[in-house]
Amino acid sequence: MSFTKGLSAFPITPMNANGRVDTPALQRLVAPLAAAKVDSIGLLGSTGSYPFLTRDERRRATDAAIGEVNGRVPVLVGIGALRLDEVIHLARDAKAAGAAAGLLAPVSYTPLTESEVFELFRAVAGECGLPLVIYDNFATTHFKFTPELIGRIARIPGVVAVKGTAPEASAAADHLAQMRKAVPAGFSVGYAGDWNSMETLLAGGDAWYCVAAGLFPNSCLAIARAAQAGDADEARKLNAAMQPLWDLFKQHSSLRVVYAAADIMGITDAKPPRPVLPLSDASQDKVAAVLKELKLS
Repeated sequence: MSFTKGLSAFPITPMNANGRVDTPALQRLVAPLAAAKVDSIGLLGSTGSYPFLTRDERRRATDAAIGEVNGRVPVLVGIGALRLDEVIHLARDAKAAGAAAGLLAPVSYTPLTESEVFELFRAVAGECGLPLVIYDNFATTHFKFTPELIGRIARIPGVVAVKGTAPEASAAADHLAQMRKAVPAGFSVGYAGDWNSMETLLAGGDAWYCVAAGLFPNSCLAIARAAQAGDADEARKLNAAMQPLWDLFKQHSSLRVVYAAADIMGITDAKPPRPVLPLSDASQDKVAAVLKELKLS
């Protein structure tokens, strides 16, 4: 499955204050990703603000993005929701729209147990026929996956990959080794967290689920391709050049920074969904300065 390897680009989902998706703006975001030939597009991920959108708006976004891409690049679609029945509806919508896979995070107001999360994946995989990617993002869900639990879920038919959070660079090889030991042979292990993910690719990780690639696909592809080729010096050099952007991501969150960058670049003036606030004018000026420094705008 080609979408389980390489660079997966995660764009924002432009919407108005009432949660109505600006589909032309979304298409302006995904068209360059397909043209750059990223390995997949991660629609309605955390950067895509999936919890803020109704089922109808998610369906509109999915139809618009997949229609724009028109088969050139596989599209992974976030299907996480509070209720199991809603997740199943979202998975069926994504499959009907032509999604390659569903990104499933265990979203809940009440903290979930490992048994509940396992049953969530088993129920969705059994009901929908849509390949599933385990979406491990403790920062947003506050659910901690263990390698053992990922290994159990990975053996459910239809679960094809895991998107984890990249550890610090010094721990990348050890973390990947733990994951490889836990999951079946050939199961895709990929990582998010742009400032650390390059090292996971060098260690042998399968995929980089990348926020920056949602706006800057060519720069991120250059890093990914060097890492995949085993050219550590080139990958680290290119990654180091992006450090000013990674620093902004760590300081302000990648979500806020990419909204500011998309505005600066003239793609969309959409704001993050409330209650998330846009960056201050001073911080937006810093984003603009970094884009100019890195020749990204």
